[in-house]
Amino acid sequence: MSPTSPASPKSPASPKKHHPASTRRLTTAQALVAFLARQYTERDGRRQRLISATWGIFGHGNVAGIGQALVEAGHGGNGTAHRMPYLQGRNEQAMVHAAVGYARQSGRLSAQAVTTSIGPGATNLVTGAALATINRLPVLLLPGDTFATRPADPVLQQLEVPYAGDVSVNDCLRPVSRYFDRITRPEALIPAALQAMRVLADPAGTGAVTLALPQDVQAEAYDWPEEFFAERDWHIRRPAPDTHELETAVRAIRSARRPLIVAGGGVRHSAAEETLAAFTAATRIPVASTQAGKGALRHDHPADVGGIGHTGTATANELARTADLVIGVGTRFSDFTTASGTLFSNPAVRFLHLNITAFDAHKLAALPLVADARAGLEALTAALAGRGYRVDPAYETEYTGAKEAWEERVEASFATPDATARPTQTQVLGLLDDLVTEEDILINAAGSLPGDLHKLWRTRSRDQYHVEYGYSCMGYEIPAAIGVLLATGTGQRTRPVWALVGDGTYLMNPTEIVTAVQENLPLKLLILQNHGYASIGGLSEAVGAERFGTAYRHRDADGGFTGPPLPVDLAANAASLGLRVLRATTVDDLRKALSEARDAEGPTCVYVETETPDTVSGPPPAQAWWDVPVAETASRPAAVKAREEYDRQVAARRRHL
Repeated sequence: MSPTSPASPKSPASPKKHHPASTRRLTTAQALVAFLARQYTERDGRRQRLISATWGIFGHGNVAGIGQALVEAGHGGNGTAHRMPYLQGRNEQAMVHAAVGYARQSGRLSAQAVTTSIGPGATNLVTGAALATINRLPVLLLPGDTFATRPADPVLQQLEVPYAGDVSVNDCLRPVSRYFDRITRPEALIPAALQAMRVLADPAGTGAVTLALPQDVQAEAYDWPEEFFAERDWHIRRPAPDTHELETAVRAIRSARRPLIVAGGGVRHSAAEETLAAFTAATRIPVASTQAGKGALRHDHPADVGGIGHTGTATANELARTADLVIGVGTRFSDFTTASGTLFSNPAVRFLHLNITAFDAHKLAALPLVADARAGLEALTAALAGRGYRVDPAYETEYTGAKEAWEERVEASFATPDATARPTQTQVLGLLDDLVTEEDILINAAGSLPGDLHKLWRTRSRDQYHVEYGYSCMGYEIPAAIGVLLATGTGQRTRPVWALVGDGTYLMNPTEIVTAVQENLPLKLLILQNHGYASIGGLSEAVGAERFGTAYRHRDADGGFTGPPLPVDLAANAASLGLRVLRATTVDDLRKALSEARDAEGPTCVYVETETPDTVSGPPPAQAWWDVPVAETASRPAAVKAREEYDRQVAARRRHL
């Protein structure tokens, strides 16, 4: 009808036609990437992307699916809110480590995805997935998978299992994932993707999440409901404690004469550091820390007594031996923390465990306080406030005096009396300790460094100490440092991030140096060359294995490894991968090199060959035992003697029931 035509007589109302919900036709991979770009987390009023970027190495199992979808989504830099940035990795395990480092630095509020091809690309994810899950850190894994439609059988890199046609190598990821699904039809992605986000955002259940993606399904198109692509917020909850459990906890604390707090990684994940400091200010209960919990209090806080367990301080471990109440806050109570069940030796000791996960809260037959760490500490502080609880002043004087004595031992280990000498490992840490501020972040994971750092490092901020010791994975440090740099960068400015590695760790996984160079990230890599596996060498000697196979040396005439050190030049290798390398041979050289590296704007390596320390300048020995079973029968004297010591130590183990 034209605008000037006379109106038509009204016809009776027609029944409304049903219009199906609007849809968008995309491949499964395109839909997944679009979905991920619209997921957010929220906690305490702070909102951020849940999946900030996707790491990837492409092969035939993901190049035409996820790879093409990432091209469609763009790869960052244009300011569009729903773009999906892409990060290029060199090793699949390392990509997971980088994503885990990012998640930890982001407080578990933001994570990254990792896509790989099928076959070796997928199985290379397993180590990183185990690390993420053990440490309760979120990462989304998107491995390619074999054809769902099976047009040819087998296809390249397919694992053939005679008794099961639906098994692929990706099933290796099941036991190390907190959630696993295989997307064999496009529409199956909808519930699976929602479940995946639920787990990633669950503070009590997070870890590695795996969505295995058959390569044909990745490329298959489907009409997706528009609602699937709506922005979605996942609230990170802070569950408060049950009133009965809280009252039981308060009674236990009020009756304790020698209580000790063991702070774990849950303090950091909950951002509960200030709340813990307020609790200790009110009660004066001392705080020891696990590897994951170190930094819960600054090193100079009066209540901080340092690391606990096999790699802990004498101060913390002596308090642990005499404690009548051990208050765990966000810790798993691993064997390093408990000295394999020998540390908490007071016959009257009881345990109270504040943890967001009930599974952990009940360990050691503890009184459970199942709650978020910050919410739980706030509730405890408030409940105790009107009841006048505070530890005996004599106990406070005892642990502060012991803390001062330990600091003298730290100073002795860090001292560098001869500036022209080759530094020991602990002297290297001392020089770094003199240089850094609360802005710097140190990353380490395995070898002898975690023990020295746990005992000696003076942590200045809540996130300065980044030692991965749940899985103690060699090769974590360099990629994790990249993840941390990506999480801390603001414009052109990032905090100084140091990856500390020994020669053994460096040889395990140096590949992501190339990624740091490609992204021009100011990684500060510190390589300590000690010609072998120093930590396991020491352990080998202690358990009667005589340091067999732990030194990087030429073979001798008897077939052993006692010849000259191998002529491996790790500094030259790092330079060949694109790093600027500063070589240091003396204490004075190293001091200058570390300062220059800290100020560098691009990726830089400091390389130093360390001296074997003596009993004075070296790190303090282990202050608590660790159970590594020794041969029960042996002909060599070293093993016989080690077994005698083992039997003596194991006799002190107890079950806490």
